[in-house]
Amino acid sequence: MATKRDYYEVLGVARDAGADEIKKAYRKVALQYHPDRNQGDPEAEERFKEASEAYQVLSDQERRAQYDRFGHAAFEQGGGFDFNAAGFEDIFGDIFGDFFGGGRGRRRSSRGDDLRYDLEIDFEEAIFGVEKKIRVPRMQSCETCGGEGTREGASRETCLACAGAGQVRYQQGLFSIARTCGECQGAGTVIRDPCPDCRGAGAVRKQQSLSVKIPAGVDHGSRLKLRGEGEAGPRGGAAGDLYVVLHVREHPFFVRDGRDVLCEVPVGMTQAALGADLEVPTPHGKVKMKVPQGTQSGSLFRLKGKGAPDLRGYGHGDTLVRVVVETPRKLTKRQKKLLEEFADIAGEDVSPQSKGFFDKVKEMFD
Repeated sequence: MATKRDYYEVLGVARDAGADEIKKAYRKVALQYHPDRNQGDPEAEERFKEASEAYQVLSDQERRAQYDRFGHAAFEQGGGFDFNAAGFEDIFGDIFGDFFGGGRGRRRSSRGDDLRYDLEIDFEEAIFGVEKKIRVPRMQSCETCGGEGTREGASRETCLACAGAGQVRYQQGLFSIARTCGECQGAGTVIRDPCPDCRGAGAVRKQQSLSVKIPAGVDHGSRLKLRGEGEAGPRGGAAGDLYVVLHVREHPFFVRDGRDVLCEVPVGMTQAALGADLEVPTPHGKVKMKVPQGTQSGSLFRLKGKGAPDLRGYGHGDTLVRVVVETPRKLTKRQKKLLEEFADIAGEDVSPQSKGFFDKVKEMFD
């Protein structure tokens, strides 16, 4: 006769392991060697039985104490283990509920599916917030039958295949295994006289009008969650959620960078050279901005608090104005002559950056 392995060794736990650790270890071993996953493998079946026997002992405080004191000899009198006993069935159903489609008599209403709706909004609407009306096609509880799925005056009947348990059991070796009933899909009841409008589904597809409040400061890709506005759950289950994904249309001259807004403003060559007072656009309206004398193309100016609001209410970002100095493309003879005279008089003194750059280039290649 083969020698029995130590129960702690079978489950791979220490002798001082807690109840949760033992349960977790048993689940891992039992799922690995379960007969459904190892059909026709006698060694896996033996490992499964061995693990189940170990768990029945170590999960029971009194039996564990006896085993710790006397080892396997504690159970040699009185003959073996009853794996179909009510207590062990409850443990077995608890651990393998998800694997076998639910515990004994479990008939839970399913939650409805979540939905996604893609919504386009304008740049200003994203900055300041807006309320939008949308129409969402979704499954809704049937008004004719109230979600029951039965014709008026009729009712669901107990499933004959599972006697209303929602599961059917079959014997496999020493174990009684439960599976979700294929006739009623675990509901425990069936519809013999379905509702003419939803044909027994309990839900119908309709266009639902909803009002969506978009908070100020959202950006492209922001997602809003509307609880309970998704698909209706089957058999009276809770509805799923609706996720509204925002797509912000491009603006003619504003670009978002988090809370900040970037804007490029063209400036004339003489304005940049001599300095000027300009009116520049921001999402909050026009603002006067001083361009100092000698401003270079690409210079960045910050207008505090003129950007997008923070979604959490922590103030506003800024508007960043990038100056783009424009070079005249068409010159009159008079303008051309004046510029040539300016170049002769100025020499290189008015362009220190250019002078420094070309000096470095000369040093590099000479």
